[in-house]
Order: sequence, then structure tokens, then C-alpha cells
Amino acid sequence: MTHQSDKTPRELGYHFPAEWEPHASTWLSYPHNEASWPGKIHTIFSFYHEFIRLVCRGEMVNINVVDEEMKNKVEEELQKERISGDRFALHIHPTNDAWCRDHGPAFVVNRNIGSRAVVSWLYNGWGGKYPADLDTLIPSRVAEWLGLPVFYPGVVMEGGSIDVNGKGTLITTNSCLLHPNRNPDFSQVQIEEFLVQYYGVEKVLWLDDGIEGDDTDGHIDDLTRFVNENTVITMVEPNRVDKNHEPLKKNLEKLKKMRMANGKQMNIVELPMPEPLYYEGQRLPASYANFYMANAGVMVPVFNCKQDEIALDILSGCFKDRPVIGIDSTEIIWGLGSWHCLSQQEPE
Repeated sequence: MTHQSDKTPRELGYHFPAEWEPHASTWLSYPHNEASWPGKIHTIFSFYHEFIRLVCRGEMVNINVVDEEMKNKVEEELQKERISGDRFALHIHPTNDAWCRDHGPAFVVNRNIGSRAVVSWLYNGWGGKYPADLDTLIPSRVAEWLGLPVFYPGVVMEGGSIDVNGKGTLITTNSCLLHPNRNPDFSQVQIEEFLVQYYGVEKVLWLDDGIEGDDTDGHIDDLTRFVNENTVITMVEPNRVDKNHEPLKKNLEKLKKMRMANGKQMNIVELPMPEPLYYEGQRLPASYANFYMANAGVMVPVFNCKQDEIALDILSGCFKDRPVIGIDSTEIIWGLGSWHCLSQQEPE
């Protein structure tokens, strides 16, 4: 493993591929932190294992575990689920929590020379809200295991805060990346330059606020996602009295005015928000945008409400090359994230 500091990924011809491009594997960090699902962590595993089972159909699943004891336990659980042992691998890479999208490796590729590398952003537990001393080491540990070079930008960034179309355009939110709890010493222009250089993009588009209940300060993966290089889905809330109505409406208006790296407007597909979901009086960040595009299908969080079928139908229209599969997320979302937050793709 080499530390390349003289040139950026973009200067060396690397870029961060779109999530729908073929994966070598999916990386996960097995849930173990009870503080993330207070009083309910035991309820999430059947759904989490279902997610693993479905992703395994099309690619290897690599799972970070805390220690040998957890490794044995997880192996046993997955075997009980009849998940073939050659479809997953367990790695003793201790973590603080399960949110691999945010602390996992950002894989960049250089198709010209057939090589891959890892970008190891700093991760500070969404602005110092939670411990992150182990999580922030995960990209380096994974890169070491894979024998890949690592880039260290020295900037706080989370995987859920950005989305790309694989053709030069990246979308993010100013509520998250410009929040003083992330990189207070950098201006928007400077942060944009880091995004360009380390994700290998040409154009950065900025939306505003996230959804209610999201403690990440507004991650894009609950709001607006590329589904192909010219099309985004974006969440809308038709109910005018709901707190999400106004911010999502503003984001939609901004999207309509934006131009991608190729100078064109995006095709915009509107996706209705699910029914508001509460637990112990707390609004949860339930959103259909938190889907994960695996080789075997698009894994969509669903919430046992009438909007589920509408959302799955709309998303099925966006993905002609793979099935769209709803996985019950009413328990998982108490941790304040869903399938996209929990996973990180490793491109071929």
C-alpha cells in the first residue's frame, strides 16, 4: 500500500464510478452499537441479513467485524440464513458503528490503466456527534487488505453526502458539507476543489436542506440520487403542512435550473415521501432515496405504507437492467439510516 500525496486522483486519471456500474463487491460494517438502535438492535438483524442475502446474489459481500467472537457469531448467523460461505468474507476491522457508506473506502478507478485506489477521507461522526476513532481508519484497513494505493485529502467527508453520475457531475448539499462542524476552515470554493480533485469530477451541484429527522445535517442520499447519467430521482412531499414540503420543493426548483458537466439539464423524476414515521416521539429520516444499487438489484427501503408501491413502481421505471426490490426498513430506520447508509460499493 502506497501513500500518494504528490498528485490527486483526478490528475492521475482516476474517478469515482456511478453506483450502477458493475461491482466487484459490497462492503458492510456489521451492526453492533446498541446506542444506534436503543432498545431495538435485536429487531434489525433479520432485515439486515435479508439485505446481505439479496446483494450476495450478484456480488461478493465483505463485512467488517469487531473481533474474532463477532466473526464466529456472524458466520453462524449467515449460515443459518443459508447464505453460501463463498459469497461473503468477514474481516476483523473494528468499527464504532455500522454506517459503512460514510466511513467506508471511496474506491476510485482508472479505466485507462485498469487500476483502482482508495480515497481515505477524514470521518468525524457527522460533525463530532458520535465517536469515530475506529471508523475513520476503515478505508486504510480495507486498502491494505486489497493492496491498493490510498489518497489522504485531509478533509472531512462522508459517502452519503455526495452522489455522482460517473460522467463528471457530482451533487451534494450545502447544509452538510458547508456545516461548521465538518470543515470550518474551508470555503465552498475550496471544498468544491477537493470534490473535483478526489472524486475526479468536473462539476459540483449544490442543493440546500435535508429531510426531518436526519442527524447527518442533510445527506444527499435521502434527497436526490442519480439513476442514470442524465436522470435523477428527487424526493417530494405533497402534504403542504409537513415540515419536509418546503425544503424539498426548494430543492426541486433548484434542480430544474441546474446543468450537468455536459451542459444539459437533468431529467427529473419525482418520488413521494413515505408516511411520516415516528418512534418514541422522534421523527425518523424515512426516505425511498436511500436505496442501494447492487449488481443483483436495487434494494429500496420500504415502510409499510401506501406510498411504498408507488415508489417501487416509479423506481422500476428508472431501472430496466435489474429488479427493484423493497426491503422492510421500519426497524432499521430507528438507527437513522437505511440500506444506502449501511453499504459501500467496490467497483470492478
